[in-house]
Parts: sequence; C-alpha cells; structure tokens
Amino acid sequence: MSVLPEGEELHRAVKWISGNLQEDPNQEMGPLLREAIFKFNLSPKDSEHLIEFYREAKLRG
Repeated sequence: MSVLPEGEELHRAVKWISGNLQEDPNQEMGPLLREAIFKFNLSPKDSEHLIEFYREAKLRG
C-alpha cells in the first residue's frame, strides 16, 4: 500500500506521527501508532491502513 486512502483523520494522523518522528526519530512506533489511533479516533479499517503504511515504510527503509 503506497498510497493512503482518502480520510481526513487518517491524513492528520500521518502528519502528526511524521512531526513527532522529526522531533525524535528514535521513538518507538508501536506507542506512537496507538496514540495516533486514539488521538484521531480512527476506525479499525483506518487503523489498519495506518499500521500497514508505516510497516511498509519501514521495509522500504
């Protein structure tokens, strides 16, 4: 999945995570993803998209 589906909260979550990672690149992704899911009240489907997006980003390096 190289492109995130449309969804304002999902896009906001990605921007929020990216901002946090810019401030501290050594943060663990698990807690950051969980916080974003709750902070932006993501649906289970959007949560899975978010997790998969960062899983694939990690694999791409």
